[in-house]
Amino acid sequence: MNYDVIGDIHGQADKLEALLAKMGYSKQGGLWIPPKGRQAIFLGDLIDRGPKQLQVLETVRTMIDAGHAQTVMGNHEFNAIGYVTPNEEVPGEFLRKHSDKNKDQHREFLRQVGEGSDLHNEWVNWFRTLPPFLDLGGIRVVHAFWHQAHVDLVSEHYNPKEGWNESFLHASFEEPTAGWMAMEALTKGLEVDLPEGHFFVDQSGIRRTRIRTKWWLTDATHYREIALMDQEQLHRIPDIPFTDQFAPMPIVGAPVFVGHYWMTGTPSIQTCKVACLDYSAAKDGPLVAYRWDGETELDDSKFVFAGAK
Repeated sequence: MNYDVIGDIHGQADKLEALLAKMGYSKQGGLWIPPKGRQAIFLGDLIDRGPKQLQVLETVRTMIDAGHAQTVMGNHEFNAIGYVTPNEEVPGEFLRKHSDKNKDQHREFLRQVGEGSDLHNEWVNWFRTLPPFLDLGGIRVVHAFWHQAHVDLVSEHYNPKEGWNESFLHASFEEPTAGWMAMEALTKGLEVDLPEGHFFVDQSGIRRTRIRTKWWLTDATHYREIALMDQEQLHRIPDIPFTDQFAPMPIVGAPVFVGHYWMTGTPSIQTCKVACLDYSAAKDGPLVAYRWDGETELDDSKFVFAGAK
C-alpha cells in the first residue's frame, strides 16, 4: 500500500477537496475514492478555526469507514475530548478547563456542532476512537512528535478495538503524570527548559522559560538551533550549548510524518527521515500532502499542495 499523508485541515473543506482532486481521488456519491493502491493518512487537527468543520469530519469519516483512509488524533481532537469530559476529582469541572483561552480556541467548532448537542457528543465520541499514532511499517505517523517510550506507554492503555483505558485518559490531562507527559509530547511536541536564568518574552508579553523544539535536528548542539519560533524572536534564545538535561535523540527506522507546527514557505522535508505537513492551511497557507511510494528516505519532489491564497 502507498500512502498520501495529509497535514492539518482545521475545517478547510474546500482546500481538502482541491487537494484530493489534484492527487487523482474521485468523488462518487459523496465518498472520495483514492487511485488504486493508495490510501489517505490524515495527521489530525481536523477541527477548530475553519468554516466547514462538519464537512471535513464527514469527508474523513466516510473515507475511513470505506477503508480509503486512516487518521491520527491531533491536539485539537484530544482537547475536544477533555473539554466535555467531567473531572472526577473536581465536581463541576472538566478535564480541560473552560477558560477564556480554551473557549476561544474551540469556539468555532462548538458553534458549528451546537455545544452540548447530540451532534457534539457524537463527534467527541468518534474522536475517542482515533489512535494517537500509527506505525504502518514503512512509515510512522503522529501529530507532533514520535518518541518511542511515549508510544510504548500509550500503547499499553489504548488499542483500536477497545479504545482507551479511562483512568489513563483522565490522568493524561493531569500534569505532571506520565500519561500527561506522553500525550503532551505526541500531540503537542517536545518542549525543553532553558538553562536557569534564561528566558524570553513572547508576543503576548508573557515571560517564558521553555521552548518548543525542532526535535528532528539530531546534530544540533545549541539551544538557539532547536528553538521553533518566529525568526524575529529567535535572538531571545541563548546561543549556548545544551546542558546535561537535554540531548537530541537519533531518528532511526521508518520515516516519520507530523503536522502541528504551522510551517510557511515552500513545503520541504525537515530531514531525510522527518517531514512536517502543516503549512498553515488554517490561515492562508496551502493544505499539503506527501505521496509516499515506499522510499526509506524522504524526497522534496513528493509534496503536493493546494489552496494557498
